[in-house]
Amino acid sequence: MLKRKIDEFLETYFMHQDSKALLLTGARQTGKTYSVRAFGKTHFESFVEINFLENTAARSLFENAQDTSGILLRLSAVADKTLIKGKTLIFFDEVQECPEIVTAVKFLVEEGSYRYILSGSLLGVTLNDVRSIPVGYMDIKQLFPLDFEEFCTACGVSGTVLAALEKCFTAKEKVDDIVHAKMMELFRLYLLVGGMPAAVDAYLETNNLQQVAQVQDSILTLYKKDISKYDPEHKLYIEEIFNLIPPELNEKNKRFILKNLNENLKFSRYENSFLWLRDAGVALPVYCVEEPKPPLMLSRSRNLFKLFLSDVGLLACQYAADLQIKILKQESDINFGSVYENAAAQELKAHGFELYYFNSKKQGELDFLVEQNGSVIPIEIKSGKQYERHNALCSVLSDHDYHLQQAFVFCSDNVHTKGNVIYYPVYLIMCLKKAQVQNTVYKIDLGPLK
Repeated sequence: MLKRKIDEFLETYFMHQDSKALLLTGARQTGKTYSVRAFGKTHFESFVEINFLENTAARSLFENAQDTSGILLRLSAVADKTLIKGKTLIFFDEVQECPEIVTAVKFLVEEGSYRYILSGSLLGVTLNDVRSIPVGYMDIKQLFPLDFEEFCTACGVSGTVLAALEKCFTAKEKVDDIVHAKMMELFRLYLLVGGMPAAVDAYLETNNLQQVAQVQDSILTLYKKDISKYDPEHKLYIEEIFNLIPPELNEKNKRFILKNLNENLKFSRYENSFLWLRDAGVALPVYCVEEPKPPLMLSRSRNLFKLFLSDVGLLACQYAADLQIKILKQESDINFGSVYENAAAQELKAHGFELYYFNSKKQGELDFLVEQNGSVIPIEIKSGKQYERHNALCSVLSDHDYHLQQAFVFCSDNVHTKGNVIYYPVYLIMCLKKAQVQNTVYKIDLGPLK
């Protein structure tokens, strides 16, 4: 059984939140159903699962129901377990087949007899068509593939070692040389296996990368079936974009070039297709900003972006068949940049960061920008030995208009600092996490106005 961060989230959420339902979103095959089942069966006296894809009769539960009591009566009729008031978790799965449940959950939550989790595939796409999202009655949590820390735990890295690595990141201290070498080896393995639970399980059970690749191929096939099933009007555009992600990332300029799709079509024609891939959770857009100043969202370009896959293993399996050996041996005759950057994008997104990059003709390009505590941190991802060559980074840091205090370069070397640039081994990107939002209490004195 894979240990996931979502497990702890679910425990905490249902311990402290007793008045809302939870909607679990994320790309297909990221482990949503598995995690909810394990949690429900462990933490509730009664766990009821209703799958709207498998149980077509359940789709009519919410049709023509006069009130909440009518819905609950129908629920008890289709449930395979006894509904115990205050001790039952009801799991509505594949809710994209019955979007009415998203609206109806408001009334179920108000009634208060049971707890509810909803999940399904392509919910980012489906929810755009839902008439009424029950704000105040439902929270939304996105599940991603296993991040690198979860992968390490699955492979048997101890909590003690992970804590020591966290300390090295925070204190900017060198990692033990033996630990560093093993962690780099593990990171290169992660580039190939990725974080899809089925692929990770296949590796742990067999240590056979060919079997891992077969699992990844089946997931990619499933994604393409989703494209044709759920958006038949734009499926040719979407699949064409999806297929172009690996070769585009392998180019020197990783920005998505629209003319590679069709020289004569404008971005507005393709925009919905890009949005579909993002909303479906299968692609991660990284938007270009005009300047590296907070808030980055204000200078974001709508039609200049790089497009990564949601899982680095799915990217790697689409490259040449001998890529596996070359990555594991770290051979110098291959460009690792695309897979390194995809892993970084995947990690940053899983940690709650919005993804941006910077590019200007005068100063050059920065791989990523993230906002932390009101400041912007430039990030460079270097797969080769010349990781200290970063003219664009030096140019931007020396520009006093930007007020940048420090930058991170994630590379193959150990932790060290030169000026305001901190060099980290690439695996320590797992330690870069979004700062927790602090409660801000402010009371205004209205004395003169009274």
